[in-house]
Amino acid sequence: MADDDWQSQRARAVAHHGAELDRRRAAEAAQATGLIERFVADARAAGLPTAPLRARSYNGRSYRTPLHGWYLNSDRTIAVSDDGRYYSLLVPPSATGWLTGVTPQPQAPRLIVGEGARDGESLPLARLLQQRLEAG
Repeated sequence: MADDDWQSQRARAVAHHGAELDRRRAAEAAQATGLIERFVADARAAGLPTAPLRARSYNGRSYRTPLHGWYLNSDRTIAVSDDGRYYSLLVPPSATGWLTGVTPQPQAPRLIVGEGARDGESLPLARLLQQRLEAG
């Protein structure tokens, strides 16, 4: 009986922690989306031109996408489309993608881009957006 009680308490704790993590991620995404919406408005007001966005595979091959927008980093793997959606433009290698192009899916933006990545190149989203505006 004690094992059942412990297991049910543990299951409730896990569910609570999972729900709290989901809530925090949703709040973070909402705040980051606000930053991106402001960036898009500022970019348009400043006449910052959009460009066709290309995705890149892990082995370096480049693929066409139907997206237009602004790259946020120098290696062109993070972008914001002209409709205000956030994209990671790293995709798996694809033989058909080389011929037909690929369609990356928008992602929930994070306030710290690259957080938890092994390369240690995490930057605040607000800084990336401001650098892009300043670069023209």
